[in-house]
Amino acid sequence: MAHSDPKTLVSTDWLQQHLGDPDMRVLDASWYLPGDGRDPRAEYDEAHIPGARFFDIDDISDHRSAMPHMVPPVEKFMSRMRAMGVGDGHQVVVYDGAGLFSAARVWWLFRLMGKTDVAVLDGGLPKWRSEGREIEDLPPVVRDRHMTVQRQNQMIKDVTQVAAASKLGDYEIIDARSAERFRGDAPEPREGLRAGHIPGAKNVPFKTLLNVDGTMKDPDTLRQVFVDAGVDLDKPAITSCGSGVTAAVLSLALERIGHRNHALYDGSWSEWGMYDDLKVATGDA
Repeated sequence: MAHSDPKTLVSTDWLQQHLGDPDMRVLDASWYLPGDGRDPRAEYDEAHIPGARFFDIDDISDHRSAMPHMVPPVEKFMSRMRAMGVGDGHQVVVYDGAGLFSAARVWWLFRLMGKTDVAVLDGGLPKWRSEGREIEDLPPVVRDRHMTVQRQNQMIKDVTQVAAASKLGDYEIIDARSAERFRGDAPEPREGLRAGHIPGAKNVPFKTLLNVDGTMKDPDTLRQVFVDAGVDLDKPAITSCGSGVTAAVLSLALERIGHRNHALYDGSWSEWGMYDDLKVATGDA
């Protein structure tokens, strides 16, 4: 894999070496689609990387919104992190039980809150366990830690901003869903949503950025995947997906290749697919 970078992606070897550091905080951010039939909290209670805290993506979100796991208010994020003993001066490593899936969403959320010392564990818990590394079922010892947040509003887009970008073409809108869902050939997992994609969007299914073992491809290969999908990497980017989770895998990949001007569409297809007054494109174009 590419070298470890504590601001984006770190290897299992790197985490093993730093696991005992006093300012290391490891978060299990496992989350699954309803159809997966997996309970992330129960799996965490049974087995997690030593010292890891459980980050509940559905709970640490904006419960005032009808849409799933939207970005939480700053105050809620700060209070939840404080209760988990995560704060200023900590190096955070986020992993998930799928390999590299929902952890990127939490990495992006920390970045949105102005926290840059945060990385995703490459290959996640499956790679950690396949290498025979230590796991435990004990709850972590938590001490409150103050957290300062400076929300980076340029890293998030709402439906109005995305609609303008779709119309003007001044951003590359990159959709992380499967090609079948992007084209509108496969039904959406959430009921009541139209099929298709945002007009002008390019399709980079998040799995095309990953190796078979769930680790992320090296930066040169990542760059080629975007280029092959027709993405102009000189333009600012907006990442999107079904509900704002796998879009963050694209955001992480963009960051890995040195593309700094990217934002995530938090509502993603859960929002766009719901409103009949927003145009929908189907097929490959």
